[in-house]
Order: sequence, then C-alpha cells, then structure tokens
Amino acid sequence: MSFIPQATSRRDAGGQPDWLTLGQAADFLGVAQSTIRKWSDTGRVPAFYTPGGHRRYRREDLQRFVTQSGPPQRERAAASTVLVVDDDPRVRELLRINLEFEGFAVREADDAMQALGLIELSAPDLVLVDVVMPGIDGWEMLRRMQELYGAIPVILFSGQLDHSSLAHAAERGARDVVGKPFDPQALVERVCQVLAPT
Repeated sequence: MSFIPQATSRRDAGGQPDWLTLGQAADFLGVAQSTIRKWSDTGRVPAFYTPGGHRRYRREDLQRFVTQSGPPQRERAAASTVLVVDDDPRVRELLRINLEFEGFAVREADDAMQALGLIELSAPDLVLVDVVMPGIDGWEMLRRMQELYGAIPVILFSGQLDHSSLAHAAERGARDVVGKPFDPQALVERVCQVLAPT
C-alpha cells in the first residue's frame, strides 16, 4: 500500500490540485466511483492512501491513464449501449467495469423478464446474455427478443459450451457464443467488433 507524501495541497501550473479524491478522480475520468475503485484494486489506475485509509489519485497518473487507454476507442463506443443479462451480480459488475472502461453505456438485468422490460423501454445496441439462468434461459430470451423487437445483436455466454452450441447460436441468430469462465477484455473486444461501423 502506497501512502501520499505529506505535501498533499500542492497545485499544478494551471492551479489544479495535484491530488484528487475518489469522487474527483471518477469525475475526471467520467466513470462511476465503483469503476475507478475496481481499476485501482486491479492495478490499472495507481492509487495512494491517506493515513486514514482514503484513496487519493495523482492528476498526472490519471492523465497518463486516459492517454494510454486509447481515447479514439472510447469515443467510438460513446454512443453505444450494452445490456448485460446474468443472474450473477459479480459477472454483471465485471462486465460493466470493462465495458465502461471502453466508453460503453451499460444497463444490467438479473433475469430475462427484467431484460425484456428494459429493451421495451429503450432498445440497446447489443445484448450480452448468460445462457443458463433460472426461469427463462438465454435461448428463450433470444427467441422472444427477436419475436418482439427484431434483430438486436446478441452475444451469449455459457459455462456449457460445445460445437453444437456454436451451431445452435448461429442458427438462432446470435452473433457469437463465448465460454465461461471468459476473459472479460476478450469479450469486450468482441463487442467492439460487432458494433464497429461497417
């Protein structure tokens, strides 16, 4: 754990504070506080701690993070909304954090009925759906989506993936099926590919 040096009130040449609180850093990056907290925990954004255990962020570290994360990719995805449907809140959080990192707007649902209700209110650009869920599973949700709302791109993910699942997904109109456990960054890359302008 790294602690902040004693002189924490310094300001840069433009009069901005060198050190930002968690809330200020989240505003600076344009993400939720939970997202930057997760990025700190995984080492993506350097964080320092006050003697009281509060996180502080160096402005220059945040500037470097924005530069290295590839602003063009974030801008490209800025208008795209992804709906994540999974009954496991940990999976939803993991996907939300990685999707928000790339600039996507993210909505979440913990079952198919909630997801269909959200789609009725406002159709997302892409839906990520777990195949195995209680009640209505991912396959049935895909069928209902197509029947009610047309061809919204869908990527399914499943812990029970085989060659027949891939063929079944293609026949049913899904763009892809990804096995669980998955690399979240690889899944986000697939989302970017599906939503890339042609």
